[in-house]
Amino acid sequence: MDVKTVCLGVLTLGDATGYEIRKAFEDGPFQYFTDAGFGSIYPALNRLHRDGLVTREQKAQDGRPDKKVYSITEEGRAVFADALQNLPGPDKIRSDLLVALFFEHLLPRRLVAEAVDERIAWYRDRIAHMESCDAGSLGTGPAFVNGFGRAIYGAALAYLERHRDELIAGDAAQPAPRAAE
Repeated sequence: MDVKTVCLGVLTLGDATGYEIRKAFEDGPFQYFTDAGFGSIYPALNRLHRDGLVTREQKAQDGRPDKKVYSITEEGRAVFADALQNLPGPDKIRSDLLVALFFEHLLPRRLVAEAVDERIAWYRDRIAHMESCDAGSLGTGPAFVNGFGRAIYGAALAYLERHRDELIAGDAAQPAPRAAE
């Protein structure tokens, strides 16, 4: 889904500033399965405002610039509902860790072990966080997404724990792969 559509989705949950929308991607309910930065959120909100899909209200703040609070319009709700009718494309796993581990043969064993151990700890922490969320109070969809996320992170954690030592040991007998010609 593009950033404009996801911003509309966030706004169906309530009025928000661009900063609050960004926080929904960083620390909120969308942090595990989508990403958007200020560099894409604000242009998306400006376009949505220009197209009449959101309204924008300036609110004064003491000693700081006015903040802009966005609200979804009825037309914006209709556009979002319409976008949800399209079947989503395939999932992609984007992981800096997997890129680094693909080239583990070029890394010192200590760094491979450190990266895997850090990720194991990170998965444990994230799973505990998801388990502590009361996703069911938000409805069936959020509870389903929370459970799906726990299942994926649990499987990744189990895989890393099960295969950690063989990855760290590497395979000295295996020559480094050559780039495709």
